[in-house]
Amino acid sequence: MHEVQPAVVVENVTFLWWIPLLPALGVLFHIFLGRRVGKTAVSVVGPSVVAAAFIVSLVAFIRVWLGPPGLVLQQVLWSWLPVGSLDVRFALQVDALSAVMILVVTGVGFLIHLYSVVYMHDDPGYARYFAYLNLFTVAMLVLVMADNLLLLFVGWEGVGLCSYLLIGFWYDNDANASAGKKAFIVNRVGDAAFLVGIFWLFWSFGPGSHTFSFSEIAERGRQLSPAVVTGVTLLLFVGATGKSAQLPLYVWLPDAMAGPTPVSALIHAATMVTAGVYMIARLHALYELAPISLDVVATVGALTAVFAATIGLVQTDIKKVLAYSTISQLGYMFLAVGVGAFSAGIFHLLTHAFFKALLFLGSGSVIHAMGGEQDIRKMGGLRRYLPVTYATFLVGTLAIAGVPGFAGFFSKDMILARAYAEAPMLWGLALVGAGLTAFYMFRLFFLVFLGECRADAHTRAHLHESPRTMTIPLVVLAVLSVVGGYVGLPEFLAWGDRFSAFLAPAVGGSAHAGGHPHLALEVALMGASVFVALAGIAVAYRFYIQAPQTPQQLAARWRRAYQLLWNKYYVDELYAALFVRPIVQLAHVLWRQFDVAVVDGAVNGAGGVVQETGRWLRRWQTGNVQHYALSLLVGTLLLLGYFLGRG
Repeated sequence: MHEVQPAVVVENVTFLWWIPLLPALGVLFHIFLGRRVGKTAVSVVGPSVVAAAFIVSLVAFIRVWLGPPGLVLQQVLWSWLPVGSLDVRFALQVDALSAVMILVVTGVGFLIHLYSVVYMHDDPGYARYFAYLNLFTVAMLVLVMADNLLLLFVGWEGVGLCSYLLIGFWYDNDANASAGKKAFIVNRVGDAAFLVGIFWLFWSFGPGSHTFSFSEIAERGRQLSPAVVTGVTLLLFVGATGKSAQLPLYVWLPDAMAGPTPVSALIHAATMVTAGVYMIARLHALYELAPISLDVVATVGALTAVFAATIGLVQTDIKKVLAYSTISQLGYMFLAVGVGAFSAGIFHLLTHAFFKALLFLGSGSVIHAMGGEQDIRKMGGLRRYLPVTYATFLVGTLAIAGVPGFAGFFSKDMILARAYAEAPMLWGLALVGAGLTAFYMFRLFFLVFLGECRADAHTRAHLHESPRTMTIPLVVLAVLSVVGGYVGLPEFLAWGDRFSAFLAPAVGGSAHAGGHPHLALEVALMGASVFVALAGIAVAYRFYIQAPQTPQQLAARWRRAYQLLWNKYYVDELYAALFVRPIVQLAHVLWRQFDVAVVDGAVNGAGGVVQETGRWLRRWQTGNVQHYALSLLVGTLLLLGYFLGRG
């Protein structure tokens, strides 16, 4: 049965707008004054406005936490779209779900801003970088604080724009510029479906006033036919597959590693890519009416988790290993919301924000020390040179691998337990993905930090730990990667699952996820998860520490399988053959046959007619009075003949 949800209590407040406004003021500062006032002022303002937004977010979170169950803080700023039956407000809200999200966006975002002060300090586009980073923060805050679907879409598009700007930040490099365009175009594919879903929902609501608030969608959604709800939710999910890099629209995220490393940590670990998961959790009432859509979400999530993990097994770029890891971990989140365990999906979103931001920033520290080198085959033995980076990176690796005691263990096991209760086959896929994750992440860790240093003599001579401004965020995130999981313990341990209880008024209970398994079964599932994680770590240790020749031998023996993984299943090549090249060829045909021949031909032809007419008339403009007199005579005779003819 459904759990009885507490009544929603709306409290009108006047301070919510400061949360997105503060980083917005930072954007204006960097655009208009950044280059004039110098890097020191930018270094202070850029992180400070996000820190101030975090403080206001913390105030909002505490009020929701200490308030009555179901409390929603709301601030209506103005009437935004009063058009006909549409009356959409520009209104912000903070409930349990958005309270968690704004803390993630501003808290983790502040640490990444702080890290960027040193990492990007020598870049000539320093002020522009912080303008983009602050703008991204604004867009993400609008997305998670919107009280209606249309305002959410504004933030949705905003983060897409900022992603394009930040991925292609070093636009003078063709590869970086192309990566930014790829991210933008792939996301537009998903967003087109998202927009169609919004239109369909509007048309289906019928007559009456439409505010598109989430409460209205939840209420009116129950009046729609199952076919309409299924169609709308599937279209919205297509948008989520683009924004959150799921099959088949995941291809942009690995290439997005071309941007600065802190950008990868902010956009592709902690915030933007989780927007799709947040959207489904926010519209949980609508998705619960469409079981087919939930099945599709869960299946796509489980398949993506395993698919991306297999590609991560052979990657050699430190950031691309983490990129495919992100795609895989997002798959777990979609698996969770797909089986109705919305709080479990958001819990993994929270813990993933901690340990994946830590891993990306840790990789940035490694790249910084290696003078820009990203190939893990040229690293090794960095433990002695980068002790803080080594220790914090180990914490992040243990967390993502699901080792007991770390944040990732609790959130991943919550997902696995709910998946087993609802869809055992998908649980099996997720369990395989967990083992693969432990293997490829410890492969990365062993190749980077243990063994002999494989860097050249010049690089080795300059190896050093990163400055404190970079290592302090690593330490804070490492602590969060441990303690962050203890808000969602299994029900039989200590205080139990406080996180799900806090989120329940906003996302519902776990009735749709088959409830909690029995204690014996939950312990058994936990044991299976721990076993595959430890097995993955043991195999990685065997391959890359004890017998480092083994991977090359296996790659030679299973050459075709290795090439398939190395070339990422040739998906990019397939898309190029099916979509990119035909569209480019069609564009060339239209350019040559229509634009040049027809459009340019018509314009040039009109110009030619005017030019030839001018040349002919110019013959009469000789400057000779006799010629002008003859022209007058001819004209007079013609007029006289015309009038005589009429008479």
